[in-house]
Amino acid sequence: MQYTAYYRLGITPWEQYAEAAADDIGAMLDREEDGRGRPLGRALDLGCGRGVFSAELARRGWDVVGLDLVPKAIAAAEARSIAGASFVVGDVTGLESAGLGAFDFFLDVGCFQGLNAEQRAAYGKGVTALANPGASLLMLEFGPTRLRSVIGGVSEAEVREALPDWEPSSSAPAPTAGLGWPMNRTSPQWFRFTRP
Repeated sequence: MQYTAYYRLGITPWEQYAEAAADDIGAMLDREEDGRGRPLGRALDLGCGRGVFSAELARRGWDVVGLDLVPKAIAAAEARSIAGASFVVGDVTGLESAGLGAFDFFLDVGCFQGLNAEQRAAYGKGVTALANPGASLLMLEFGPTRLRSVIGGVSEAEVREALPDWEPSSSAPAPTAGLGWPMNRTSPQWFRFTRP
């Protein structure tokens, strides 16, 4: 798995992007939380890495579970001792069997884009199974490019195809500041879905 190698080599551009795009990500989370009562509920950070976004969700008041396939990343997230967050080594394509319980919010920053069609379908089935009624899913994904096999990328149609039981509520371009080449040429998009 390429992410295991990235962590071993210390190559984590998504963490640098979290800093560069903090205002944009914060605004998306503000919109997500607008109108929700307190406590906010349970959130699942899909492909959480070392917990950068999990920490932000917990700071905002979510009860967070971070999930990632890379044990080294999960160990680093656990070492941060983030109040309100727990971490699990697991596969986003096997959510139904992970014993995580149900969630009100799912956050995916760049995880879905690295999956093939079969894995995307399994991901969609899993988040659907774990979603409470009225749950939402917020995704930030690269668009498809010629470098898709190296850096990932998905079209809006591919995202929708994997989530047939979810209602799309918005999509918007994401800023590319903080993304180095070639990722700054991927036309990243925010997608938001709700579960009826």
